[in-house]
Amino acid sequence: MDNFEFKKEQLKLAPKILVQDGFDKVKTIGGAECFTMGNNILACIVVCKADSFEVIETKIYLLTDPLSYHPEFVAYREMPALIEAYNLLETEPDVLFVYGSGILHPRKMGLAAHLGLILNKPTIGITEKLPLGRVEQGKVFLGVEIRGFEVKTKEFANPIYISPGHLMSLGSALQLTAKTICYPHKVPEPLQLARKIGRKKMKELIGGGQEKAVGFDRESVKTVAA
Repeated sequence: MDNFEFKKEQLKLAPKILVQDGFDKVKTIGGAECFTMGNNILACIVVCKADSFEVIETKIYLLTDPLSYHPEFVAYREMPALIEAYNLLETEPDVLFVYGSGILHPRKMGLAAHLGLILNKPTIGITEKLPLGRVEQGKVFLGVEIRGFEVKTKEFANPIYISPGHLMSLGSALQLTAKTICYPHKVPEPLQLARKIGRKKMKELIGGGQEKAVGFDRESVKTVAA
């Protein structure tokens, strides 16, 4: 598929994104982030307890030869790796934080929204740069519609940008993010955990050589647990 076909698919799927809460109690929370390793992508998903952030489970998946990067179609590049990592989980989180945009996207189909729709899972998108739109009093607008929030979570640090993905309301996205920020970290703790573990594994693989990262060690990468 080329970018035109991706855009057509996004326009078709966008009406299915539900910006309303699709959960009751949140006992477990997940964090998901992808890391680029040369021509490969390493996806890391962490599931932790919502009250203590104690890690329950971690899964990692290495995707070789992903699609090239395009800012409006990040989901098509990173989502295959995230889905593979997610499918390895034994404990599904009640809510999943995703490093990427939710509905703060030209067609409401950022990575967090698209992944949430595919997994049928409540998701929240977190970015550290404003992908588009304008900020007024902490709210991010695209046209006249509120698509997310700008929040400063750490003193002397740039803000983060929060947008609901699928099965998540604007208010709940903001509230859950606020509840999961732990000093001195800037991003929600589930994402911070995924970032820490993912970067550590990436350094191990790079240290072992690219051949190891994409060769005989690939099975152990797919199923590594915390």
